[in-house]
Amino acid sequence: MARLTAGLVLAAVTVLAAAGAGAAEPGIPPGLQVWPSEPPAGFPFARSPHYPGLGFTGRHANYAHGDTWYPSWAADGNLYSPWADGLVNGLRSRSEGKTSTTGCATIVGDDPLHLQIVGQGIFASDPSPYASRYPCGSLVHNGVWYYGTYCLNPAGIVEHEGVRYNWPWLGPFVGFRHSTDGGRTWTQTPCTPEHPLFGEAALHGEPVKIGSPHFVDFGQNLAHSPDGKAYLVAHGASDGVNRRFGYNSWITGDEVYLLRVTPGIAQMNDASQYEFFDGTGWTRDFRRIKPIAAWRDHMGCVTMTYNAPLKKYLMCVTDGGITSGFYNTYILESDRITGPFQLVQYLHHFGEQGYFVNFPSKFISADGRRLWLCYTANFAKDWNGQQIRANPPGDCDGLCLREVYLLQPGDPRPAP
Repeated sequence: MARLTAGLVLAAVTVLAAAGAGAAEPGIPPGLQVWPSEPPAGFPFARSPHYPGLGFTGRHANYAHGDTWYPSWAADGNLYSPWADGLVNGLRSRSEGKTSTTGCATIVGDDPLHLQIVGQGIFASDPSPYASRYPCGSLVHNGVWYYGTYCLNPAGIVEHEGVRYNWPWLGPFVGFRHSTDGGRTWTQTPCTPEHPLFGEAALHGEPVKIGSPHFVDFGQNLAHSPDGKAYLVAHGASDGVNRRFGYNSWITGDEVYLLRVTPGIAQMNDASQYEFFDGTGWTRDFRRIKPIAAWRDHMGCVTMTYNAPLKKYLMCVTDGGITSGFYNTYILESDRITGPFQLVQYLHHFGEQGYFVNFPSKFISADGRRLWLCYTANFAKDWNGQQIRANPPGDCDGLCLREVYLLQPGDPRPAP
């Protein structure tokens, strides 16, 4: 991949008032930073007429070390998140090998700039016959923490035709363990990697549809779920014939799928309790599932948040390219959870290797315009001689939080 040219890196721009004066209108953060939104040829999503861009306010904070941060806003006011491959408050997780471990943490505080990360513990799970087991969908609802894991293969570093890949084969979603005491103790899922919840298998790079699902963030304790159900989105692929190497990995794929379940300890690991979106409605037949969005070779890890003040669904998708180089992230919006989706912002080389991107609903402003991106960046800075750097400056291989502002058509625009 080519390096982002000097003229396209994130830089401060002057925000002009609508009448051409130098001051920003009320509500528009002064000194807003704007990332050029330039999707490549073949981009399948039209630009949003409602929110045609976002800017960075410059406010950001980093916490802990490790990745896979997917905060869930619980009834007690705290956020609860998985994490992996790092060190948090003296606890170390490594999601590889027969004793793969995944961490859990409580995130305390209401100000994203002043949070406390409390490392509750780590949990070991055998990924066999796969090589690793990582966190994915995480939800705290009515005092129960549901924590999903998925498998990867064949190894963390794979050399193929001169390229160094990171976990190029996405395995199946295993199932949910659960905790009723905030993550201090856990009951393991009855599902196993050999017998996962949805019955998919991918030991040799076969396509997987529900490999790494993530709960749609409906606010505190699912407050804004339209029907009380928990919804999940997952990236995957349906075609594995004559594909590029690493086409369906933890960070690459073709399609986004949607499923839902009534949350409860008895239901979460019972495939018969799930419904799958089939393109027009809901079905309990997994074989009829259809994507809600697709872009061959350009969709990867996906999350979705409901922005209640704006009544909009925001979907973050990361295209991981060769799995260990530059990553591209794009933000889509829709009035409906099933789409159609339209482009808010295309972030070329965001991070420059930003991943696991999501919008925690707890940090959405009352008007819905200010939000905080949660992500991790730059675990493989020079695997293929690309010398990836932090962009925006200050990003790290940990919990990154960065404030953004949704722009509307009537807002003052950056100077040319």
